[in-house]
Amino acid sequence: MDSQIVLLLGQDGLTSGAIYALLALSIVLVFSVTRVLLVPQGEFVTFGAMAMAGMQAGQSIALAWLLLALTVARTAGALWRRRELPGPGDWIMLTYAVALWVLLRLLPLQALPMVVQALLTLALIVPMGPLLYDIAFKPIASAHSLVLLIVSIALHGVLVGLSLLMFGAEGARSEPFSDGGLGIGPVVFKSQALWVIATSLLLIGALYVFFDRTLYGKALRATSVNRLGAELMGISPEFAGQLSFGLAAFIGALSGILIAPLTTLYFDSGFLISLKGFVGAVTGGLLSYPIAALGATSVGLVESFSTFWASDYKEVIVFTLILPFLMWRSLTTRHSEEDA
Repeated sequence: MDSQIVLLLGQDGLTSGAIYALLALSIVLVFSVTRVLLVPQGEFVTFGAMAMAGMQAGQSIALAWLLLALTVARTAGALWRRRELPGPGDWIMLTYAVALWVLLRLLPLQALPMVVQALLTLALIVPMGPLLYDIAFKPIASAHSLVLLIVSIALHGVLVGLSLLMFGAEGARSEPFSDGGLGIGPVVFKSQALWVIATSLLLIGALYVFFDRTLYGKALRATSVNRLGAELMGISPEFAGQLSFGLAAFIGALSGILIAPLTTLYFDSGFLISLKGFVGAVTGGLLSYPIAALGATSVGLVESFSTFWASDYKEVIVFTLILPFLMWRSLTTRHSEEDA
């Protein structure tokens, strides 16, 4: 292995690690706020990639139908629980879903600029996060963590099935944001890889500012530290859950848009991608954002170099990384019975 191969593998590892870091941050965020281990995080990645590729092919109406169905389901559930007419928020969401469905049918999607296609993709997927929280997790927010995990796994299975129904078994790949690259010594960095790394760094910086400087970010931090205390201070746990799921959907969809030009994705590809983000999240104990980001970046580098040395065992090597951290957490954490 010479220096040029090391640089090429490092480029691939940093690109993958940047995506895994974003997913690790979203997993830590959702878990710390809601106690939900978001197994379906990868489906947001798949939806983002497939929707972007579908728009460039002139067809992306399937996700609009899903958004409309989720909106109707949430409204019906709220109507059933409250035994009253839908509130203003329900009507606004219904209007939004219908308007977006109509817009996607009327616009010449294939001829739109790439930035507009990306914004439409985000407009489709981001609202699904709060909707899924309201439908699947809000009614059981106080349930045991194991119950929340079972529901999360079930939701993952449902979304994978819907993904197969909407997009089919064929893979999809979108056009790169720009051509060319940047030459550094003997290695030329692909422009799309630079887009991924730069966007990931900007988003991580934006999340830091959001949590440290904004009122809503501080509310999420307070909820993650002490849910009951935050509620007593007037912070709605329901709103915190919706916001955390919305951010997770945004990060997942953006990750899918970024990596769609680099690799062919299939209806079930998101699970493996998010699982590697989960390995990074576990390194931070599902609590620390910086350590989770560093751990996820390390996962990307290990995966890249494992592909060169032992491609048949790269997944085994990557997922074996989780074992030392689990053992360390088990030995250093005081165990206590959870409150019923």
